[in-house]
Amino acid sequence: MKQTALNAAHRAAGARMVDFGGWEMPLHYGSQVDEHHQVRERVGLFDVSHMCVVDLKGEDCSAFMRRLVANDVAKLKSPGKALYTCMLNPEGGVIDDLIVYFMSPTHFRIVVNAGTREKDLAWIRQQASGTAVTVRERSDLSMIAVQGPQARELVLGLISEAERAAVEALTRFSAAEADGLFLARTGYTGEDGFEIVMPSEVAEQWWNRLIAAGAKPAGLGARDTLRLEAGMNLYGQDMDESISPLECGLAWTVAMDPPEREFIGRQALQRQRDQGVPRALIGLVLDQRGVLRHGQLVRCAQGEGQVTSGTFSPTLGKSIALALVPNAHDEHLEVDMRGKLLPVRKVKPPFVKGGKAAPGIEL
Repeated sequence: MKQTALNAAHRAAGARMVDFGGWEMPLHYGSQVDEHHQVRERVGLFDVSHMCVVDLKGEDCSAFMRRLVANDVAKLKSPGKALYTCMLNPEGGVIDDLIVYFMSPTHFRIVVNAGTREKDLAWIRQQASGTAVTVRERSDLSMIAVQGPQARELVLGLISEAERAAVEALTRFSAAEADGLFLARTGYTGEDGFEIVMPSEVAEQWWNRLIAAGAKPAGLGARDTLRLEAGMNLYGQDMDESISPLECGLAWTVAMDPPEREFIGRQALQRQRDQGVPRALIGLVLDQRGVLRHGQLVRCAQGEGQVTSGTFSPTLGKSIALALVPNAHDEHLEVDMRGKLLPVRKVKPPFVKGGKAAPGIEL
């Protein structure tokens, strides 16, 4: 398995290490639930160096990016501004979801998922062939996510006074460079914070500095329960190359205007819009005992669907899930749990906002 620059630090902290997309990563450091609450209530620290940072440069870069992804990077005007989007195949399926950072008209930075790293790079390089765009995988960089209601204050306290103003001014989905770091006000937990990209040789030093300032390490287990409470999709479960962004709740990441922009997958999405989107990704809450899990069947009068992501929510004290079901479903939904049909309640994600049940998520 591949190892991040922080592997020794995880082992020294007693982490339980697991295989995640070919990377040896910490699942937890003792208690997944405690780590979850640490992020919701204070501040937690994640090693996300298994994710892939890619720099694209060249005079054709803007035009290339407008074709490569479903959202329109022309919206990004200021250096460091970012957007979330999907990279699609010609059939409209999701190759990957990613964040795009505008550095300049001739330089974009993207961050793609660990499990799709090789596939993504091959696809991007194939599309860039014949253009004035260079594609550079930044295997020299590491990334640490600092997340939680106290994350912003903690990080700002570690930035030099000369550089702090630029970081303090960052709004959501924007980034700035300071003290040799690339700090993006983004995350995968539903909480405020930063995803910090840095040279791998200083990753352990920054990891230790963040812990000394009050952040506590959290593993993949807490990251998954946090992102599901926030209603965030996981690639490979809630979406893949057979599922379009219109089906998996990501229509907002697609820019059909201006109509003359021909991005990959546009025609397939237009056909789907014209003919009717066949499936929808919805939120579910189980009010009785039991845990919703990926792969469980969801039944309604109009047919069957499937739980794509499910877990027990530490914040709500109930089981929650995302499920892909027939778009024309009624409100009477049941989940097949080991041969027993249990009624589930349809809700609109997110399940948790501001550290408590989101509006509309009755407990």
